Amino acid sequence: MKLDFSKPIYMLAPLAGYTDLPFRAVVKKFGVDVTVSEMISANALVFDSKKTIKMLEKSPDENPYSVQIAGSNEDIIRSAVEKLNEHDGIDIIDLNCGCPAPKIVNNLSGSSLLTDLKSMAKAIETIKKTSNKQYTSVKVRLGFNEKNHLEIAKICEGSGADFIAVHGRTRSGRFKSAVDYDAIAQMKAILKIPVIANGDIDSPEKASWVLEYTKADGIMVGRAAVGKPWIFHQMKNGSMDIDKGIIKDVVLEHFNQMIAHFGEYGAIMFRKHLHTYSKAGYNGASAFRDTVNRTENITQMRELISEFF
Repeated sequence: MKLDFSKPIYMLAPLAGYTDLPFRAVVKKFGVDVTVSEMISANALVFDSKKTIKMLEKSPDENPYSVQIAGSNEDIIRSAVEKLNEHDGIDIIDLNCGCPAPKIVNNLSGSSLLTDLKSMAKAIETIKKTSNKQYTSVKVRLGFNEKNHLEIAKICEGSGADFIAVHGRTRSGRFKSAVDYDAIAQMKAILKIPVIANGDIDSPEKASWVLEYTKADGIMVGRAAVGKPWIFHQMKNGSMDIDKGIIKDVVLEHFNQMIAHFGEYGAIMFRKHLHTYSKAGYNGASAFRDTVNRTENITQMRELISEFF
């Protein structure tokens, strides 16, 4: 499926532990253009980890669908991409060069690639050369400790990336420092390939401003969509209004998808989502969260959701 960059593209960012198939399926109903799998270890793919193979599954509505891999070893990445080539329904293979988590960085993956741009270039080239998918993309930050975003941008383009998504912080900035939208605009200005802006985009007004200010070809939203999967509909329509009845339907559908995908354990996994869904100004939210934390039974949890929302 061809991506149409003639108008802004709205993407869901990969978030470990959150953007699994059930969540992506719900978000897709609210108009997100591209969904991305949770970050997948290239190593785990090569060793046929059952849990990892399950993470590749997608909802029938996810089209186009991107799978994000993390790794730096050329041979491992090649083998991982060969495994992905066997799976239909994947349109994009994305290389993670942005994850700041120590266990990923210490494994020479994620944002640690920003400290070794030769390895980053080789990794992108390997994906591009090996993949039978339509697109190769890269998720980057502005640098590791210091910003070298223009060099990073040029290397991504020169290594064969079809587009990039830029989180407007360095690795050392984690998720706390101010997002540098000027840097994203500078990357966009020097590149021929599309640039997707990412970082603290949490409202229709902010989305509109970021697109205008950076001249980016789209935006990527992660944490702001957790507990508010309808945010993409709001951004595309420029309105924050959302009917409480719709919220209840969404929460129940998300819950049912979790049970269908993960079985009984899906109810326990869903607690964290109920924590975020219940933050939208509901009376008795604290007591509700307390009860949910002690509930494992699927029927009981469904009843609690129906009563609360």
